Amino acid sequence: MNKYAIEVQNLNLTYSFMNSMNIKSEILKMVQGRREHRKKEVHALRDVSFKIERGEVIGVIGGNGAGKSTLLKVLANIYDPDSGTVKVNDNSVFLMSLGAGFQHELPALDNIYLNGLLLGLTRKEVEDKINEIVEFSGIGECINNPLKSFSTGMKSRLAFSIACNIKPNILLIDEILGVGDEEFKVKSREKIRELILEDRTVVLVSHNLNTINELCHKVLWLQNGEVMSIGESSNVISEYKAFVNKNKENMA
Repeated sequence: MNKYAIEVQNLNLTYSFMNSMNIKSEILKMVQGRREHRKKEVHALRDVSFKIERGEVIGVIGGNGAGKSTLLKVLANIYDPDSGTVKVNDNSVFLMSLGAGFQHELPALDNIYLNGLLLGLTRKEVEDKINEIVEFSGIGECINNPLKSFSTGMKSRLAFSIACNIKPNILLIDEILGVGDEEFKVKSREKIRELILEDRTVVLVSHNLNTINELCHKVLWLQNGEVMSIGESSNVISEYKAFVNKNKENMA
């Protein structure tokens, strides 16, 4: 078995989209048959390379627009890179993100089955975990309600509960550990600790540096789509804090 759960080499990804300031004029040009509409390009990921061993818990940090969520979506095979290679050496991968993997017209119960089946479980295996998932998420009697009626917090709690109770081999978490009340946050951290003890591979994106430092073996710091540093958690977090503080001083 390959010692690495995830291998990324020279990954590049660019977004192309119309500048929102010019959308009206661009639509007018298209209506008039003029095709030369301008697009804005954003280099979301630039020459990103790293490896994650099986059972490692890796934190991904950086400011808004650094490429953190984009990276997780590439690892989850939602986005295709422009160039480079991405090897995720396991079929049991779950992206825990707001709205990811959910069918909002379906009831919550159907979404639990759907996610379980996509992770390779049988219907009976999912059924055996239903009570635990519902109890942990706290959605209670709403289990048969369509997901579109759920609040953002309820959807996040349900996603977390599905992932942590079905237990995929690779768990990608995008900024939802902070949802819910303090009691749920404590339960969430405890569940992550359980996964760590079971040698699950976890990639955790969060702005909460204390949580990252507490839970992660290593940290990857992204800035404008580039890897600034990767290594032991406290060291990389210290580098990142120094960078942020220096930028604040320069702007003062």
